[in-house]
Amino acid sequence: MTERFFAPCPRGLEGALVEELGELGVGGATAVPGGAAFSGGFDLVYRINLGSRIASRLLWQVGAGPYAGERDLHALARDVAWERYFDPTRTLRVDLVATRSPLKSLKFATLTVKDGVCDRFRERTGMRPSIAKLGADVRVHAFLDEREATLYLDTSGEALFKRGYRVADVAAPIRENLAAGILRLVGWTPDQVLYDPMCGSGTFLIEAAQIALGIAPGARRRFGFYNLKQFDAPAWQRLRDTWPRRSLDTPRVFGSDVSQDALRAALANFTAAGVDEVIRIRPGDLLDLPAPAGAGVMIANPPYGERLGEDAELALFYPRLGKVLKERYAGWDCHFITADRRMEKLLRLKAGRRTVLMNGDLECRLFSFRIVAGSNRAPAG
Repeated sequence: MTERFFAPCPRGLEGALVEELGELGVGGATAVPGGAAFSGGFDLVYRINLGSRIASRLLWQVGAGPYAGERDLHALARDVAWERYFDPTRTLRVDLVATRSPLKSLKFATLTVKDGVCDRFRERTGMRPSIAKLGADVRVHAFLDEREATLYLDTSGEALFKRGYRVADVAAPIRENLAAGILRLVGWTPDQVLYDPMCGSGTFLIEAAQIALGIAPGARRRFGFYNLKQFDAPAWQRLRDTWPRRSLDTPRVFGSDVSQDALRAALANFTAAGVDEVIRIRPGDLLDLPAPAGAGVMIANPPYGERLGEDAELALFYPRLGKVLKERYAGWDCHFITADRRMEKLLRLKAGRRTVLMNGDLECRLFSFRIVAGSNRAPAG
């Protein structure tokens, strides 16, 4: 049977997600603001949850219809055959997001959808699921626009950027699916050197190393579809067992950081992610260290504002960074994601591309520079 799905992702990565979904066997995915919509067989639930690095989760559409008020929402939720999808012994959570909805209280709308689900179970089975705010077995997502309500079952459970390998962290980490999406946006491939000189707990490095080795991003975690009646455990196990892996003879993934705490966190995460043998990291400041190779791709989430402190420090740091890039990284493609829109001007380099991305709720820019000695210089003023 053909089912309808929606995969949300960080804003700015919709096109990259559609490209990735095509590689995972999805035909005809359509980019929409905040994600991608597509149709296909239920087997895609397994493949996308296991293999998508960019999606935030995978939602399975189970109901949709017009609404004008809470009564319509309740009827829509009650009319879905929830008993086909999960048992009332499972715990339940309902989340609701709205855009231009005429309803006055989204909290009350959420309760209305929950009541519709529970009333359906009570009418059909004599039982109703218990509600759990944390760790629910089954999650229902409702999306409201001006006139239409759509109901989804969350097949992922925890958000997909939670890969299951992170055992240590530092302040202001970048989310894994945003890091993976940026790697795709900048066109990095495993035959190129990758260097993150401000690696923190190692997110960019781990994503790159797992891509190079063919390690599925969902290989170390559980999923919400385990609790659905449609779950086919043998089919799931066959997919996991046959996922293509690769070897990497020569490490091409490099990192550094000025913080010893960050490097310790990164090393712990490398081991947990199964990539510690293919990443090389070193202590030190980008302003002082030599380039790890003659050419490659640099990608970093540099300090800005809250992470470094005062704007005056940044005004000193970025010009020095621009000078180092010109002197030591000619032939490199360098990419920086930052919320500091002054970065390009302060570097005194002209970006070849500027991409707007959302890092959680924070609007950022991905500045991309092709470093060529003696050129690309922006006016100092």
